[in-house]
Amino acid sequence: MSRVHWVRHGPTHARCMVGWTDLPADLSDTAALDRLAAHLPADAVVVSSDLTRAAATADAIAGPRTRLDHDPDLREINFGAWEMQTPDSVEDQDHLRAYWDAPGDVRPPDGESWHQVSTRVSRATDRLLAAHPGRELVIVAHFGAILTQVQRATGLSGYETFSHRIDNLSVTDIAFDKGTWRIGRINHRA
Repeated sequence: MSRVHWVRHGPTHARCMVGWTDLPADLSDTAALDRLAAHLPADAVVVSSDLTRAAATADAIAGPRTRLDHDPDLREINFGAWEMQTPDSVEDQDHLRAYWDAPGDVRPPDGESWHQVSTRVSRATDRLLAAHPGRELVIVAHFGAILTQVQRATGLSGYETFSHRIDNLSVTDIAFDKGTWRIGRINHRA
């Protein structure tokens, strides 16, 4: 059995749709980072998205664990033309509502659909599990990336999946055993 401990990066304090924009994380809460690092398995392999907020968070909690190279397939949703906008500033509100209300093939202009994000993150997850069979993995990523795997493990619709909270510096545990995904705790704060 393999277990993936999905960790959401530290906060950016941005109040807009942040996808591929490379904002730094606020990692000033060292007590929270220490608790998180202590909560995670000591022998886990650590990997992150290549975006600074995830990579810096992974570096802050890795300690003596094996740290793998950053993986761009673990990035957040690519919001395309909506990137760094607040929802109320998006011109086409019907398109925006369709994206969030029926996650699937609807995509932002020049961005990714939910299915595209899910395919990309699942590909990275499968690649990591194949490279490290039976190991504990700590993957530091983003809200959307983590939710794709919650959906994969639970079989919920995209809309239902988006109802889950994934707080900064939280852990979501998902196990994979003999072709079966099992969800553990979602949005656990250490």
